[in-house]
Amino acid sequence: MTKQEIIDTFDPNAPAAAEGGLFGLPFDAEQSDIIIIPVPWEVTVSFGSGTGEGPDAIKEASAQIDLHHHDFPELWKRGIYMDTCPDELIAAGRRAKELAGDIIAALEEGEDIPSNSILTEKQERVNEACARMNEWVKERAAFWIKKGKLVGLAGGDHSIPLGYIQLQGDLHEQFGILHIDAHMDLREAYEGFTFSHASIFYNVLETVPQVSRLVQVGIRDYCEQENNYVRSDAERISVYFDREVRKRMYKGENWDRFCHEIVESLPEKVHISVDIDGLDPKLCPNTGTPVPGGLGYEELMHLLNVLKSAGKEIIGFDLCEVSASEDGWDGNVGARVLFHLCGVLAGRKN
Repeated sequence: MTKQEIIDTFDPNAPAAAEGGLFGLPFDAEQSDIIIIPVPWEVTVSFGSGTGEGPDAIKEASAQIDLHHHDFPELWKRGIYMDTCPDELIAAGRRAKELAGDIIAALEEGEDIPSNSILTEKQERVNEACARMNEWVKERAAFWIKKGKLVGLAGGDHSIPLGYIQLQGDLHEQFGILHIDAHMDLREAYEGFTFSHASIFYNVLETVPQVSRLVQVGIRDYCEQENNYVRSDAERISVYFDREVRKRMYKGENWDRFCHEIVESLPEKVHISVDIDGLDPKLCPNTGTPVPGGLGYEELMHLLNVLKSAGKEIIGFDLCEVSASEDGWDGNVGARVLFHLCGVLAGRKN
């Protein structure tokens, strides 16, 4: 069947079919305008775990979402398809996580990693595995973009978008990043891991000069090194600390004003990077590093809508740190955020 024939015969009001894809949609990759690349990678985490199962949790929960999106009621007709991650990459991630666990445990016991050849070798193997993951993400995103697809990533820990953002640098002379997170993720090689989830935007800023502006929203947990890094590059990095935003709101300012201020500070082309822990942890209690405070669900939706209505060109997105949970709550919230990100990425109000 052609895509139009599928649209004409598919009932978006019916329960999702067992054999349906992401959001219960009947389209294959060729018929879909939007491709979601799952990257179930969780290697350098040192607190909670479960984000490696995030893409599966999102996909499972997505079948329960009604397709008549409030802001983009015909979004489903564009087609949204979840790609597959190679088994060998998943296996490599599991092996690397075990090695990283040995290093993290040694650090907690006060071990000097550089003086221990066994641990140093393990550290090198972790960094090599993460580098291979970055290359795969970059190659896979390039594959779909060459086919004319709109591409988003679903993680996995927040290390996973580096390859995609580096690809954006190859494709665009200049762009900005809207980063939603509880953390700055500006640490340099955290715990000795070059591609740590806590280092993603340090790596981005150091390797992708085409990123002219990084705007961070929801930040409420960071170290002195990160704060100094921000101060050293204030023209390139703008941080909306959660506590400072709340102070201004308690004194009478409103969220809509903040959203317009945030969006106005971004260049014409924007990549969106959402760590689910940027939200209030009641919305993502099982994420790896939850922090009190954060954005409400509708606050995030409004910010994304203001970004879209401002006419910015959304060139891609990643959604990370959604964790699997027994009750499926985190996947439910993650799937709804993903659906809205797809609407924003699609580039027009349907």
